[in-house]
Formats: sequence, structure tokens, C-alpha cells
Amino acid sequence: MPYLLHDSKPRPPPLPKEARVTHSSGKGYQELKQECLRSGCLFEDPDFPANNASLFFSEKPPIPFLWKRPGDIVKDPKFILEGATRTDICQGDLGDCWLLAAIASLTLNEKTLARVVPLDQNFGPGYAGIFHFQFWQHNEWLDVVIDDRLPTFKDRLVFVHSAEHNEFWSALLEKAYAKLNGSYEALKGGSTIEAMEDFTGGVGEMYEVKKAPDNFYEILEKALKRSSMVGCSIDTSSAAESEARTPFGLIKGHAYSVTGIDEVSYQGQKVQLIRIRNPWGQVEWNGPWSDNSLEWRLVSPSEQKRLAQTALDDGEFWMKFEDFKVHFDKVEICNLTPDSLEDNTTQKWEVTIHEGSWVRGSTAGGCRNFLDTFWTNPQIKLHLTEKDDGQDDCTFIAALMQKDRRKLRKLGAEMLSIGYSIYESPGGDEHLSKDFFRYHASKARSKTYINLREVSDRFKLPPGDYILIPTTFEPHQEADFCLRIFSEKKAITEDLDENVAIDLPEPPNPTPSPQESEEEKQFRALFEQISGKDMEVAAEELEYVLNAVLKNTKDIKFKKLSLISCRNIISLMDTSGNGKLEFSEFKVFWEKLKKWINIFLRFDFDKSGSMSSYELRSALKAAGYQLNNYLLQLIVLRYSDEQFQIDFDDFLNCLIRLENASRVFQALSVKNKDFINLNIGEFINLAMNI
Repeated sequence: MPYLLHDSKPRPPPLPKEARVTHSSGKGYQELKQECLRSGCLFEDPDFPANNASLFFSEKPPIPFLWKRPGDIVKDPKFILEGATRTDICQGDLGDCWLLAAIASLTLNEKTLARVVPLDQNFGPGYAGIFHFQFWQHNEWLDVVIDDRLPTFKDRLVFVHSAEHNEFWSALLEKAYAKLNGSYEALKGGSTIEAMEDFTGGVGEMYEVKKAPDNFYEILEKALKRSSMVGCSIDTSSAAESEARTPFGLIKGHAYSVTGIDEVSYQGQKVQLIRIRNPWGQVEWNGPWSDNSLEWRLVSPSEQKRLAQTALDDGEFWMKFEDFKVHFDKVEICNLTPDSLEDNTTQKWEVTIHEGSWVRGSTAGGCRNFLDTFWTNPQIKLHLTEKDDGQDDCTFIAALMQKDRRKLRKLGAEMLSIGYSIYESPGGDEHLSKDFFRYHASKARSKTYINLREVSDRFKLPPGDYILIPTTFEPHQEADFCLRIFSEKKAITEDLDENVAIDLPEPPNPTPSPQESEEEKQFRALFEQISGKDMEVAAEELEYVLNAVLKNTKDIKFKKLSLISCRNIISLMDTSGNGKLEFSEFKVFWEKLKKWINIFLRFDFDKSGSMSSYELRSALKAAGYQLNNYLLQLIVLRYSDEQFQIDFDDFLNCLIRLENASRVFQALSVKNKDFINLNIGEFINLAMNI
């Protein structure tokens, strides 16, 4: 699908209590609910119907599911029973443990939970079969409305369910998240931090446990105290190891939640412990400090009570922190505000958000391995002006997110490998060229290119100006993206998308007849032969003249100029308005054409008769046209082929169209001063779409 370039100017984060209505009717939760109460009908959501299309997009249900409302499953359904807790989340037959681990972490913070799971809904008085939940998506909060019909088999919920069979908040939350992403199947496989960010609007950081800093225990302790959401997992070496159980009762390739961290007095010493939860609601660690281990017998009952230690098969367990570092591989932390985890004082971060697109043929340049196209990626300038308190550097987190890939799975889209590089700015506000990246190394970059929804890293750089290049790993891969910059001190960001400007030379005066060059004499002879005594040619005759001359030009390879090109040439050069070209007009055009041929040859690097669409920015600039990313995208869509190549005939048509548009704009601007309210970029956009 074509990706339209988004305005990537920096914008502030949304206000915390705003949530955009997403239902196709344009109506919010309360309005839809009141309509149902007045009509006496339970709500049925046309946007996410109770059928197989809402379940799976690549397969049929393995068993016949029946969609039932909670009141048809149990006698006394409750939305939330005695508070929403992490034990309310038990995994069903869907591979979305990553989501459930995030929901379990969500229950540890009442304020955050109440934002995602509004408490103004229940199965009591005023019940209308409608519920709503709120999620953060790419710089805004969305209010997602659903009906309460849930997939069942033999009167049991198929997917997420609570340990209490008459409690339904977790199952309805999963349904709302499935609707947000297009289907239940779209929730198969993922990263816990993805859901954590959708529940909070926070920023994620990932740690490799074996390479974690020395103060990793303190980092986790501080994160949990600040209500950050924390998940962990064990790597697999092959697909066969997915959900394989280790001898210690841990599951590989499975998402766990970290729900607590503390110290316990044991045999006169302090022992660091960490509490983990398996979203299955069962299958636990069986090593030291597990539920029934000998270690707990030497801990006082008061200490056990303080730590809420219970010997239940509920999926939650304590383990020694040193054992945790041995057995687990990754930890994901979602900082809610985000607050710094590395300093002792809580700091609010400045947040700037850019939205943009990688578009094939114009702004999808791939990583630095692909130098010829890397420079065409979006470029964002970062001004770091204030040092951290008591430090010489400026701290910031750069978080690059690819948008809507999970929702687009049903169209064949997968998560792309994404990352970014940061360069010291050479000064100026122009889009940096290929040569800059050929001779300058990056100052910092994301740790790796990986096919996660978001890649984020923390950096410390000296004050100054930097250029951040967000990219996919491979070129020609299309996606929309959202880039968030979190800085401890105020940082200024701007997109290096060039202003539209036209700088064309004055048209040359035709050479007086006595001073005609040998080339002009040949043209005159050919012109007289084709045109007759009036020395004027129509489009068909011009096509013959140009192709007859150009086929003898050894430097350029091309099939032929088209009749459309010749009609466009006449529309550009015909001053008399008779639809024909006089010889004097042709001579002026020939000077233009020679210049354009030379420009084309400069950028036809392999002398194949076509240039890469990624070189179009530079080629047009050489011809006097400085265009922004959006206009370049429109031109590439119109004039390049499937291999992102532009032949000479299309390049010529593009230049003629641009010159015509700029001439008309200039003429209208002179005649009508009010017309100047439309800038040249907007006018060219209009002209290129006609």
C-alpha cells in the first residue's frame, strides 16, 4: 500500500485526560450507551462483529466458538470483583502472554489502571452490553468501545479469563485491545513493552540481564517504586524451544511480569529477592526461594506476611536476585512519566514527537550499509543546549516506533527491522547529501536493528547540534513511524525537510541568424524540411525532429521521446498560442534540453539510460528546483517505475511540468496579490495532481 508522507514537525505530547472517540459512528461511549438504554436493546458493535473475521485472518477457528455475553455464561457477572489484581489474568488459547504480562503489571498502579480500565461501567443498573477502554497510540489516547459478546467453548471463555469465573474485566480488556489491532489473531506474539506503552504512553528501555549495569537491582527497585511496568523473559535458541520448560520450572520464550523486589533477613544476612508472575496463573520456579522451598522456613512469619508470601500455585513466585540474573535474559521497563531511573531525584523529562513515513523510491533509504540511498531518509535536527545538572553532557532517550504494523498483519505486513543513527551537524538547515555520510561517522546509534515495534536507547552527548536519521534496515521498505525524544533538559528538534524554492535562470535569447552555429544550421535545415515555409512544427513533427537528433547523441541512452512529451514541450514554449513551435522558440528550448540532458547524465551513474528515484532530489536541485519530501514523493509515484528508476522521457516531463507550474504561479502572484497566500509548494502540489 502507498504511504503518504506525514508532517513530521515536532509536536507536544497530548494532554493526559484527552481520549479521541474511535467508533465509526463518531459517537462516544456515553452517547452510545444512552441510545441502547432508550431503545431497550443491548449494544452490538458493527466495527468488531461477533464473527470469525474478528477472531482470525489467516485461519479458521480450530473449534466452533460461540459468542456469548457474560450474563449468558454465569448468573451473576461482575466487571471487577474485589479490585482488579494480577491474579485476575489467566491466559487462554491465544499466544498473547506478552499482553497478559503487561496487564498484570498494569494492576500494580491504581491510577494507571483506572485510565486504561475506566471504572464507570458494570453489569448492574444501567447495563447496556457496552464497555470502553483507553489506549495510547502514537501520540494520542484513544477510547475504544466494544460490546460484551465474548468467544466461548462449552460455556468457558476461550481466551483471557479471571481465576474468578464471574469476573470479566480482563477478558473485555483483551477484546478491546484485539479490536484496536484488527483481530484476536493479531495479538499472537509480541513484546511486553509494546502493550506497556499502549497502556501508559510511557517510554520503554530494554536491558540484557547478563550485560546489565552493576546497580541493576537499584534500577529495578526504583522502577517499581515509581510504578514503572517491568517484564522479563528467557531467550530461545530455536523455534523448537519456544515455551519449553527448564528443569527449574521456567518457560523459555515466555513473557513474565516483575511484580516486586525486596530484601529479606535470612540467617543474619540480607538477601535480595525478586517476585515474578507467570501469566498462565500456574507453572512456577522450583528453585531456592520458590513457594515451598526450605528457605522460607527460616524466615519469620511477620517477614513472610510483609512480603505477601503464599504457597499457592497461582503463577507468582519469589526467587533470589542472583538466580534471576542467571536464568533470565531480558528485562523490559516502561517508564510512565518517564522519570529517570539512574539518578536519585525524580526528574520530569521534556518530550518532543515527530511523525513521518518511509516511502519507497523517495524516503525509504535503508541503513548506512546502503550509502547510495541512506541520505534520502528523513533527517531530524536535534539541538542540545543545556547540560544535565552537575554534568558536562546532555541526556536524552530516542524512541523510534513503527506504526500500525500489528493492525496491518492481515494485509501481509510484518514488523520491520528499524533503528537510527545520530551525526554531529555540520551546520545549516539543508537536507544532508550523500557525500556528508560518505566522509563522516556517526556519533551514536541504536544498539541494533531489530524487528520490534519500538527501538529506544539512552544517550549522553555534549551540547551541540545533531542530526538523527530514522531508518529501516533494508531500503525500499514502507512504513509510518513516530519518533519521540525524551530529554532531561529542554531540547529543540526540527525536521530537515527543505523549503520549496525555485531558482531558474533567465531564458536565453535566441542567437541572431548571421551567428548561427553549425548545430543550429543543421536544425534549421531539418526544421525547414519538416515544417515547410511557415517554419512551425506541431507535436507530431516535433517528436520526429527531436528523436532524429537525439538518437545520434552518443552520451545518452533512451528509447524515444514520447508524443506526450512533445505536446508538453509546446505548451511550455509556445508564446503565440497557436499550438505549434516556431524555430526561434525551438532554439530556446534546445538550450534548456542540453542543460537537462547534462543533469540527467550526471545522475545516471551506471549509464543505463535511467536514474534512481532516490537521486531525484539532487537532480532537481541541479535544475533549480528545491522540493520537500512530500512533493518528491508525489513526483516519484508519478514518474518512477517498479524498480524506482526514472528514464529520460519521464525526467523531461517532470521538469516541463515543474517549470510550467512555477511560471503560472509567478504570473498569478504578480496579477493577484491575494494569490500569494498560497505558497509555491502548495501550488506545485496542486499542479502535479492535475
